[in-house]
Amino acid sequence: MKRIITFIVTILVLAGVMAVSSPGLLDKVRLGLDLKGGFEILYEAEPIAAGQKITTESLNQTAKSLEKRANVLGTSEPEVTTEGTNRIRLKIAGVTDEAEVRKKMKEPANLTFRSADGCKDATDFCKIELLGSDFKENGAEVRYNTLNQPEISITVKDKAKFAEVTKRLIGRELGIYLDETQLSAPTVNSELTDGNASITGNYTALEANTIRDTINLGALPLKLTEKYSQSVGATLGKQSLDKTIQAGLMASVLILIFMIGMYRLPGILASFALILHTWLLILVFVAADFTLTLPGIAAFILGIGMAVDANIITNERIREEIRNGRSIMSAVKLGNKSSFRTILDSNITTIIVAGVMFAYGTGAVKGFALVLIVEIVLSIVTNVYFSHFLLTLLVKAGLLKKPKQFGVKESEIHAL
Repeated sequence: MKRIITFIVTILVLAGVMAVSSPGLLDKVRLGLDLKGGFEILYEAEPIAAGQKITTESLNQTAKSLEKRANVLGTSEPEVTTEGTNRIRLKIAGVTDEAEVRKKMKEPANLTFRSADGCKDATDFCKIELLGSDFKENGAEVRYNTLNQPEISITVKDKAKFAEVTKRLIGRELGIYLDETQLSAPTVNSELTDGNASITGNYTALEANTIRDTINLGALPLKLTEKYSQSVGATLGKQSLDKTIQAGLMASVLILIFMIGMYRLPGILASFALILHTWLLILVFVAADFTLTLPGIAAFILGIGMAVDANIITNERIREEIRNGRSIMSAVKLGNKSSFRTILDSNITTIIVAGVMFAYGTGAVKGFALVLIVEIVLSIVTNVYFSHFLLTLLVKAGLLKKPKQFGVKESEIHAL
């Protein structure tokens, strides 16, 4: 009796939780560019100065700068990946103004301190003393002086270098430029040894905050040339999502009918485990803030197929044992044990392949591999352990004691 109550409570609680939470979870799933619509750009990187080389570090730093700029645009979690030795791919979902994206992504935001050393005109700031890369990341902030006027405070990485520049230029102006726009040209009154400086001017609070944000975007370590771009309309993305959901629902219904028709009550248990498996995957997507893309859906469907295989292998092994004359209890134990080894071996090899894809792949390949790994882990939990748990409960409770309940005819049973 206790086993029957445990079985009923487990089914009802899980079914209730899934029914209540599923609509909210589905609304929270973040859709990728190919399902939501958006913009994709492939950049080719090259050194800014002649004679320099592209390093892995500079390529990764440029990718981080692009991601930071995309976030400033107010987009939802841009995807920025490096490809090969000199390419960066940017994907932004939900883009409505492509021109603004292009402008913001390639905007140099190059902060420089310039002097008139060696210039023909003493008022011409031609010599670059400090580059944007000399300033600390997110080192700019807005402060207010005693007159309540905003100033932009900047911190440099190399205090000694800054001290040398300010010492050499005492009594002279040091032009502060953002790209080719002069922000201010303060006179250096003394040697600055603490690595801090202030950009002053008749700025409004909004202007000061804009300058601060632009400086904190930082200069791109590499020059970028757009090689390829594509726009995915929101309508096209929605159509892809709708068709995928329709196909998935039709396939799921057919799978459930097949499982129940072939394996009767154990098939119903396997179908419930598949539904739980799908719900848990959606829960993982929301909790881990994964982005759902078409390759991810492909991995999702592949994982469900593997989960169905796991159930079929288990139920077929149990039916084989019943046909060989085993008791129902013995057949379930032996069938679960022998099927577990087969399922585990196949899943481990698939995880290894997916792991290699994740380690060495890029973009969509990584997403496919990650979803597949999560799918397999959840499949083992739900379609192996949980399904076995439910089946064993019913067998021990005496509700599953006839071969026909497993889809086995009496005429197929052989004596031991």
